[in-house]
Amino acid sequence: MIIFGTRGYLQQLAVLTMVCGWCGNPAAHTLRKRVTKFTLFFVPLFPFSTKYATQCTFCGGERQIPKEQADQLLAQAHAGQDGNPYGTAQQPGYAPGGQNPHQG
Repeated sequence: MIIFGTRGYLQQLAVLTMVCGWCGNPAAHTLRKRVTKFTLFFVPLFPFSTKYATQCTFCGGERQIPKEQADQLLAQAHAGQDGNPYGTAQQPGYAPGGQNPHQG
């Protein structure tokens, strides 16, 4: 008797601020990677499907994207947020210590 099947793994790659194609709101979107692996006797052996998607955190709308676009979005997330895809970018006009550099 041989037991085989599949198992899915979901990995969150980054959180990006984009305009949603579903609701039209500028909102945070999660960039996710879903890998489906073939299993034999409940041991994952090799991946046979990899898909990328973005999901709006405002309305929940999800859109599948190609790997190339996912790589571009991930590079933008790293460049735009000092290499921290989960952190928040510093707001313009904010200076540590409560001083606003734009005020004279």
